Formats: sequence, C-alpha cells, structure tokens
Amino acid sequence: MVYLISVAALVAVFAIATVRPINMGIVAFLAAFGVGGIVSGLSMEEIQDFFPGDMFFVAFGITLLFGFARANGSLDVIMQQSLRLVRGKRWAIVWMMFLLAAVLMALGSVMAVAMLAPIAMPIAKRYNIHPLLMGMMLNHGMLGTAFSPITVYAVGIQQLLEDEGLFVSPVSLFFGPFLLNLLLAAAVFMVFGRDLFRSQNVIEQEPNLAALAAANGGSNGANGPVRPTGVGPAESMHLTTSTAVTFEHWITFASIGVLLAAGLYGIDVGVGATCIGAVLLLAFPRHVEATMKGVAWSAVVLVCGVVTYMSVLNANGTIGYMGELVSQVPWPLLTALILFLIVGAISAVGSSFGIILIALPLAMPLLREGHFSIAAFIIALSFCATVVDVSPFSTNGVIVLGSAQVDDRMRFQKQMLAYCGYIVLFAPLLAWALFILPTSL
Repeated sequence: MVYLISVAALVAVFAIATVRPINMGIVAFLAAFGVGGIVSGLSMEEIQDFFPGDMFFVAFGITLLFGFARANGSLDVIMQQSLRLVRGKRWAIVWMMFLLAAVLMALGSVMAVAMLAPIAMPIAKRYNIHPLLMGMMLNHGMLGTAFSPITVYAVGIQQLLEDEGLFVSPVSLFFGPFLLNLLLAAAVFMVFGRDLFRSQNVIEQEPNLAALAAANGGSNGANGPVRPTGVGPAESMHLTTSTAVTFEHWITFASIGVLLAAGLYGIDVGVGATCIGAVLLLAFPRHVEATMKGVAWSAVVLVCGVVTYMSVLNANGTIGYMGELVSQVPWPLLTALILFLIVGAISAVGSSFGIILIALPLAMPLLREGHFSIAAFIIALSFCATVVDVSPFSTNGVIVLGSAQVDDRMRFQKQMLAYCGYIVLFAPLLAWALFILPTSL
C-alpha cells in the first residue's frame, strides 16, 4: 500500500504541475512531507535532511552569476560581437544563434533561450528567415550543451550516479546529447534554410539589438503584444545601447573562466559560482537588484522539491520496488526503447529535469544487469528527456512563441507542435539506434 500511494502521489505531482500554473517543486515538497510523514512514518527531521543542499547551490550560484552577466550587459557584448563576425550572411546568423545558445548553456545559463529569443526572432522577421528554423536552432543549441559539467542537469545526474556507485565520463555526457542535437539542427536547416545560401541574401546593415528588442516588446506581428506565460521581467534579456567592452565586462568574462577552470579541477561548481557571484556583487553593488531578479528561483525550487520527494521514495522502498519490476521485463532492449518514448512524451508537457530525476533511479536495476553500456543509456535517456523542450508547452517553446514576429501566431504554434510531435516520436528511436543497439551485450 505504501508503494501504491507513493507512486500515485508522484503521478499527481506531474499531473498537477502540468495542468495548473504551479511549480512542480512546490507540489513535490507537499508530497514529500505528506507521503514521507503520514504514509511512510518518517520524521520531519529525516525528510528535511533529504533537502539537496549541493543542488541548491548549483542552481542558485550559476543563475546568480549569469544574472550578473546579464544585468551589466556582458551578454549583450557577446551577442553584438558575434553578429559582427558573420558579416551579414543570413545562413551564418542562424548558426551563430545556435552557437550562442550552446555557449551560454554550456557556461551554465539555463535561460539562454530567454536571453536570445527577444533578439533572434525579430531578426528572423526582418531578414526573412523562417521563424521555426530560428526558434529550433536556439532550442537545439541550448539543449545540445545542457549537460556541460557545470550545468544543473549534469551535476544532478552525476550526483545520482555517485549515490549509486556508478560513473559516466562528464565528457561523454556532454558530447553525446550535443552531437544528437547538432544532427537535428542540421536536419531542420536543410528543410527550412537551404535558400539562405544564396549570394543575394546578405544583410547590408548590422542589426541594432536594442531597436529589435524594443520592437519585439512593443509588437509581435499582426496579433499585437504577447508576453510568454511564466516569463517575468527577470527572464527578459537586458539590453544596452552600447556594446563597448568595459573593464567590468572583462572582469565578468574572467570570472566565468575561473568557474570553468574550477569545475575542471573538481571544485564544487555550486559553491564556486555562489562565491564568485557574491564577490562580483560586492565589487559592483549597483547590479544587486537586477542580478537577484535574474536568479532562476523556479529552477531552484523544482530541483530541490523533486529530489527531496525522490529521496523519500528511496527511503520507503518505492524506488527499489519499481526498479525490480523494470528489471524483470525479459527484453531489455525493448524496455529501454519504451522507457525512452515514455520519458520523451511526459517531458514534452512536464519538467525535463524532473523526469530525469525520476526515471534514472528506476532504471538502475536494469543498468546493473549489464545488458548495455551504462554511459550509453544515461546519454540516451538524458537526450530523450531534454530534446522535447522544443515543445510550445515548455518554457523554451513558450519564449520562442512569445518572441516570434509572425502574422498568424496560431499557425506558428501548430508548426511548433507538429515539430515537437516528430521529435517525441523519432528522437527516442534515434538515441536508441545510435547508443543502445551498438552497446547491447
């Protein structure tokens, strides 16, 4: 009965967070104290001890640091200089946006799409670039580097693996999803961007970022102003009228470099990012308010809430019981494929990181049996859970939809939904064919 109630509460957490505008982490905290205290007989002190302090510092510290970089215009400088490099070539602008989203996410900025979409989507409108192409290039760029060693995703997965006594190379975890997303981005470009190679399609004048963002904020095509659901002022890109590189910008870039180096040498990324962010705010206190608004508090609450509840399920035996059921399926290859399809479908309307935190512990018994490579399975599962964030119902999708300057927003939403449908169906098959089949024993 304990297992049944625990699983029912888990399903309820996802269902409520999907149909209601409430953070999944908050509902997960409620489930943790309810199921843990009332059903499982755990004390409140035991449940509070499950709070993942390490993941809290990762989510808080990294978004704090990038909140500062956004507040002082450092990210504006990066974008403007990047656009100058492409010298007006439309095809190059599309790939530059992919690269920018990838770099920002690799450095730990979970709001990379939110920072870039208010600029990229108006550029697509002005220079006749297909909006679906631009939006998906942003998404695949960001999702491709979602498992950089200093992101919340990668640190969370590595922590779960460490708790289970398993190891996956951070390099493999990073490059696997990146290559798959690069492949999908190339496919999207071949469908919607082949005409961008024509010689006459060259932009003569460098885009004015501030003007484009102002236009995007004031009007979104024929349908008038639209603000993405759940995206507040803290998640809109801060824009400056000047992109001259200042001493403060160089300090910011150096600080991000220090964090990367610290992560490579095994220093706790969350603690490092928090300390670096604090030092920057002490040095430049005028950015305190804007920086704190830039912290992704929703991500912090989601991570901590879901991990706390999953720890309760581990303590009351539910994770072990469900894992044993999964391992008893006689066809491991088929089990893996079904699991990938389910993870992708649920993640398309729910939390990608949340489903990873839930699916990974359930798959542990299957991994220990050695039917296929642990690293290959983790890479494939992680990819399937995150690539579906191209959905118009995801945070990234909503931001792209809200930033697009199109004449028919409903039609554009249907295009995004159709693309998401293809991804939900074919991405798990792609990951399974490229990573699971070749490593099956």
